[in-house]
Amino acid sequence: MSYDAAIVGGGLLGSITALKLAKGGMRVVVIERGGLCRGASGVNAGTITLQFVEPEVVPYARKGRELWQGAGDWLGRDLDFVDKGVLTLAFTEAEAELLAAQTMERHSAGAPNEIVTLEHARRIEPSLSKRPVLVSHCSLDGWIPSNLAGHALGRALHRADVEVREGVSVEGIERGGTGYILDTGREAVAAARVVLAGGAWLVPMARWLGFDLPLGCLVNQIIVTERMAPFLGSTIGVARRRLTLKQAANGTVLIGGGWQGDGDPQRGAVALIPKNLRGNIRLARHCVPALDGARAVRVWLGLQDKSPDGLPVIGPLPGRDDAFIIACGHSGFTMGPYVARLLSDVILGREPEMPLFDPARLLSVGGK
Repeated sequence: MSYDAAIVGGGLLGSITALKLAKGGMRVVVIERGGLCRGASGVNAGTITLQFVEPEVVPYARKGRELWQGAGDWLGRDLDFVDKGVLTLAFTEAEAELLAAQTMERHSAGAPNEIVTLEHARRIEPSLSKRPVLVSHCSLDGWIPSNLAGHALGRALHRADVEVREGVSVEGIERGGTGYILDTGREAVAAARVVLAGGAWLVPMARWLGFDLPLGCLVNQIIVTERMAPFLGSTIGVARRRLTLKQAANGTVLIGGGWQGDGDPQRGAVALIPKNLRGNIRLARHCVPALDGARAVRVWLGLQDKSPDGLPVIGPLPGRDDAFIIACGHSGFTMGPYVARLLSDVILGREPEMPLFDPARLLSVGGK
């Protein structure tokens, strides 16, 4: 069977792109080697933020936030968006200088980030430590349970008649016929267009089509505590380490980012680093003393692509109008719904509302 578009990678970005293409009239298949939205898209901390994105992507992140808040309109269900804001903390003069500069840059780009006094911050969040020397606040920030987004996307893809092949690995892509032939090891899948949406595994995917893509990988360590009585309403972040913590409705506290794990997914080996986990827990307690004595009950890894300039990589491959890449790094969860819509508009022959982030700025042609 031949498709109008094949999406390689069933995470958030690939799934939303597939959904938009299907609603635009295309016959679409999503091929995912694991489970739909069960990689980085389903295990991340779910932060929707204008505090931690690069200034260049603030307008995209704002649009993404709006789409998450109105998920019922395009995804078929609301996603329990917790929009109580994010307080980002600095504990040293060097961190304070960095946070002040970042806050000003993002504010100039359109984010309502502002420096607030510690007293004001503790009125917003009484559980906050008295140790920060500077605090930035963004009232628009919040979070959603990332697993809910994955479940909702799966149902939305089914309703849109998108074929989803889970547990199927693509082993290579070749030109063939009027488009591409995808080798899955079981059968060949023919598609007029292909979208690479493999996150931390995009480097080998780009090589299938003859391109060297200089993406790195962040190995984020996520920690969940035991259930605790409610004490934390806002999301708390740390400026330099990009650590965040928030309390879920069931009382558990989710700690994400911070000091990283180890390894390289291209080599098939990633691992937790216990001393870094302990560092993240200590830092979380430094932010919110109520965490003293709380027990960590679960830890996992979330792998995240990272471009050299920190910006997304979204658009057609150089010299091709039928092969595309979509990767957003640490801003992917926030801006994902919007940039996937922009890419689908380009694929459908429509003028996108905002420019994409041209892969050509990073790509060099490989051996094919």
